[in-house]
Amino acid sequence: MIGPQRRHPGELEASVLAVLWAGERALTPGDIQRAIGGELARTTVNTILTRLFDKGVVVRSRVGRAFAYAPAQEAQDAPGLAARRMRSELEKEADRSIVLARFVSGLSEDDEQVLRALLSRDAAEGQQDGLNGRHGLNGQDSRGDDGGRP
Repeated sequence: MIGPQRRHPGELEASVLAVLWAGERALTPGDIQRAIGGELARTTVNTILTRLFDKGVVVRSRVGRAFAYAPAQEAQDAPGLAARRMRSELEKEADRSIVLARFVSGLSEDDEQVLRALLSRDAAEGQQDGLNGRHGLNGQDSRGDDGGRP
């Protein structure tokens, strides 16, 4: 007898995140399990959520004896999650300039133009704002957070 086919790595995380993104509130593992459907065990959902929490992709709060989960602020959608993953990979390297140079050299011309426009816009906004501690796109500092602003 052949058992169930293994899922592609990351497929379950993506399914859980899709449910959380669609939710209008924090969801418990049971809520997520029901939304995903199929024969996914609640312990599997718990494991996925714990891993996402450890990675900083989701936040959790106590609801009775369980936790309820919601996407972290910087992972509110797929583009935010992709940007978070890119920053995470960049932070693993001691020489960030080499990593950034290689990243940029692999961009298509269109993507490079988008990046240049974003950087130019941020530089222009920074000049208008003066020296207010901003170091990145959309007001994020070099750590990838908002410097503690609300």
